[in-house]
Amino acid sequence: MDLTIGVLALQGDVREHLLALAELGVLARPVRRPEELDSVHALVVPGGESTTMSKLAVDFGLLEPVRERIAAGMPAYGSCAGMIMLGTTVLDGRPDQRTFGGIDMVVRRNAFGRQVDSFETDVVLDGIEGHAFRTVFIRAPWAEEVGPQVEVLGRIEGGPADGRIVAVRQGRVMATAFHPEVTGDLRVHEAFVDLARGVLIGSADE
Repeated sequence: MDLTIGVLALQGDVREHLLALAELGVLARPVRRPEELDSVHALVVPGGESTTMSKLAVDFGLLEPVRERIAAGMPAYGSCAGMIMLGTTVLDGRPDQRTFGGIDMVVRRNAFGRQVDSFETDVVLDGIEGHAFRTVFIRAPWAEEVGPQVEVLGRIEGGPADGRIVAVRQGRVMATAFHPEVTGDLRVHEAFVDLARGVLIGSADE
């Protein structure tokens, strides 16, 4: 069975994630409706604006279906706003903001400041082979707290945000505060594809 990965296409860096996955030779398709979610094995939640994404997920009838699929074991990866959408609690969000869950963490929205405070830095990612990952932070969040089942994959090193958590994994769900889809470095996407493909193969063997 061929792996198909969906990219939540309500708002944000949809095209960039689709291109990154295609470059890895993976069948990737946009997901805007619940019936489109049914045809994918895993889901990427892109960067964008998390409050808008939350509202549109409700409006398009996707909030509960995505929540249910993730809770049932569907692999998911979120970048920036996607990290917020995969958290359990959001700080500095709208009172009515809702998330898909999947990672037991408290996420602080716009933790690094406004658009003008965007920056790049190198982050070492556990489980990602090779040199440090050149990361791009654009109005990015960070994980303020994580639960005992959450594996911290990367932290900021140095500066006023030293030690802040910017990459995590819990079981089949991954998230980064940065945007690997805009760097040309496909190692984060490759790690997620390997995770999703392992789940698919395991399901086929059952």
